Amino acid sequence: MAGRCALAAVLMMAMAAAVHAAGPAPRLAKGLEAGEWELRERGTGAVRKLCVSQLSQLLQRRHDGHGCKSFTVNDTPKRLVITYECGAAGNGRTDLRIETSRLVQIMSQGIADGAPFDFALEGRWVGACH
Repeated sequence: MAGRCALAAVLMMAMAAAVHAAGPAPRLAKGLEAGEWELRERGTGAVRKLCVSQLSQLLQRRHDGHGCKSFTVNDTPKRLVITYECGAAGNGRTDLRIETSRLVQIMSQGIADGAPFDFALEGRWVGACH
């Protein structure tokens, strides 16, 4: 019985050390929080939740997962503007304005699957991905 208690105590200490070593939530480029983001489209009010682990997921909304090549047009601490090319899938230009590490404004336009797109989103970090 004493052996089991000692083993349980060692395991609990190891788990607490692992949690402490993990530190704060991971960050994306530009200091943005990685995790679940709520994207609200201006004009329509449509809301979508997205688990974000890479900044490109916010910058290339209409071309996520297409392996696009991007070019940085403007890069300041609170703003990032890129253009990107995705071959036959299309292209785009995105202006990301950073209000805080958990609040951004995204304006994007381009061509996706042969049709033009133009939208504005407000992105809010809502927590860890589920």
